[in-house]
Amino acid sequence: MNILMKQIKRVTFDVNHACEVAVRVVLSMMILVLIGTMLWMVLKTTVVLIETIPRGDIKEVSKVLIVNVLMMLAILEVFRTTLTYFSDGRVKVTYIIDTVLVVVLTEVMVFWFKDIGYERLVMVIALVFTLVLARIVTIRFSPSNNDN
Repeated sequence: MNILMKQIKRVTFDVNHACEVAVRVVLSMMILVLIGTMLWMVLKTTVVLIETIPRGDIKEVSKVLIVNVLMMLAILEVFRTTLTYFSDGRVKVTYIIDTVLVVVLTEVMVFWFKDIGYERLVMVIALVFTLVLARIVTIRFSPSNNDN
């Protein structure tokens, strides 16, 4: 019976190790895609700015800059979350909330350049407020926080 238990533990370890390696390979490929995406966004933003600046449309230049920079920050947060998984072996909820906050704030900036209804604006403000509260709670009750 003892030999059987050792065999089961060894097989379980082998499966867990194989899954861990597979996850790391996939995440490594994702990191390369994220870096490529950020480079592409910088190039695309530069091209759009070169085309827009001569027209003197400050509103359009501001919109392109704000939206693209905020989207790049969201991608950077995903990148940071992935790197944290490599170093800590887990994903931090605060990084995910940060990513969602950046994306929602990007949408708020897009709303700034459009006419939207007050109901939709109130819903977005409520969402941002809820995410900020969730972030505060995750920091306060973090597993890495040793205070009881």
